[in-house]
Amino acid sequence: MTREPQILACSGVLYPPEGFTHAGVQIWQAMRLAEVPRPRVCLIATATGDAREQIDGWYGLVPKLGDAELSHLQLFTQPNVKDVRAHLLSQDVVFVSGGSVVNLLAVWRAHRLEEIMRECWEAGVVLAGQSAGSLCWHLGGVTDSFGDQLDPVHDCLGFLPFSNGVHDDLGDQPRRDTYRRLVGEGTLPPGYATEDGVALHYVGTRLHEALSVLPDRNAWFVERDGDGTSRETAVPARRWVP
Repeated sequence: MTREPQILACSGVLYPPEGFTHAGVQIWQAMRLAEVPRPRVCLIATATGDAREQIDGWYGLVPKLGDAELSHLQLFTQPNVKDVRAHLLSQDVVFVSGGSVVNLLAVWRAHRLEEIMRECWEAGVVLAGQSAGSLCWHLGGVTDSFGDQLDPVHDCLGFLPFSNGVHDDLGDQPRRDTYRRLVGEGTLPPGYATEDGVALHYVGTRLHEALSVLPDRNAWFVERDGDGTSRETAVPARRWVP
């Protein structure tokens, strides 16, 4: 495999607009980044506790996005594949679902997936995911794993040298304000936030571009200002759909 290390860190589409017809398109984006005719794509739904409906939905949705060889890795109550490392290293894309990033990190570390995921990334497997599956690759971010009041999480995998804010324009939680406050006060390092439907495409540890499945959406680079506040720079997202 000769691909450079790539990560597609997505906010997902929590509130699709009326007439939205691109369900699962961020999975399609990750499949396209693999640049093979029939990618091998593995779902990891640890953040939902390997919810059966999440896994079943995966097998129902992804065949509509293109030809692919599909699998999933579940860790509850034990791994469903004999050799987790070999299975993941054989994939073209690993896609991580949303859910609880705190629980995801704890379970992955118990199963040594932190080491395996880094090995996959360095080998050119496209790592992708939504929400918790976006936060996990960064240094840290804002999570509702403990409650809707939102808390910082500092011990993500750190493959990417940035913090991450997801669902930046979510109306029912103050994610946008909380992320900027935590960066401004130095609780979180500088990083990138994504609005609904926006993904961050990293090549190596550099942001290559922001991608969106919805029109007129942005990512944001957020950094600490000198007076303890934050400043932000818009990163317009390129719309990329089938």
